[in-house]
Amino acid sequence: MRPSKTAFLAPVVRSAFALAIAGAACMAQAADLLDTVKSRGTLRIGAEATYPPFNFKDQKTGELTGFDADVARLVASKLGVKPEFVTTEWSGILAGLAAGKFDVIVNQVGITEERKRTFDFSEPYTISSAQLILNRDDTRNFKGLDDLKGKRVGVGQGSNYEKKAKAVPGVEVKSYPGAPEYLQDLAAKRIDAALNDSLMVNYLIKTSNLPLKAGAPIGDVEKMGIPFKKDNPKFKAAIDKAISDAKADGSLKAISMKWFGVDVTQPPSAR
Repeated sequence: MRPSKTAFLAPVVRSAFALAIAGAACMAQAADLLDTVKSRGTLRIGAEATYPPFNFKDQKTGELTGFDADVARLVASKLGVKPEFVTTEWSGILAGLAAGKFDVIVNQVGITEERKRTFDFSEPYTISSAQLILNRDDTRNFKGLDDLKGKRVGVGQGSNYEKKAKAVPGVEVKSYPGAPEYLQDLAAKRIDAALNDSLMVNYLIKTSNLPLKAGAPIGDVEKMGIPFKKDNPKFKAAIDKAISDAKADGSLKAISMKWFGVDVTQPPSAR
């Protein structure tokens, strides 16, 4: 009995199906961000460019500079690719990462459980804590956010500090696009205090030429890392190795000392 036409085609169909599955698997494997970055030859880095000393535009050259900019260039170099900066406002930077506008963010992004549900993070490259900033003429003794109930506190829109301040009932939180705006309001006494990274406070007071002073430290030590889209295990291993190697060979500490005079990879208590 002659086999049917379908019987002849069945092995071919099964073979084609198997090849399709194998091809899909290969494509899925090749889709790791590390392969994309290596193929492109650049690492696209999201940064707000208005956050000195972490990242900001050099007034003379127009190039992005700062601690985070230097870290981003160092990581890209260790990955064997060139850095390509994509500037955006902080309030939309995580949404930009989710939309694929850039591969990573190197912009002092705090590693939180909420963010880890959406993104993967590198190992921390900065360890810091929050701190209050006050008007130089203010004689009130604010030891923490609880002392600021009924008072106005300026924070960066979408920042960890915004969430921290809003978590305390009674604190009137005013959100701003960036530090320059709320520091101006603080100097003019339109707000009672501002909240930012402890590494930022001395720098802001030193460079703003405004009548400001450092206040009390707030809350726990925080860790900052480099976020990127989930399901990229090869990229995560590579970027973790880049940061680990930069710590081991002293290049990350050198960048930290350049901008802050301390090793920000260590907890504040160990500096």
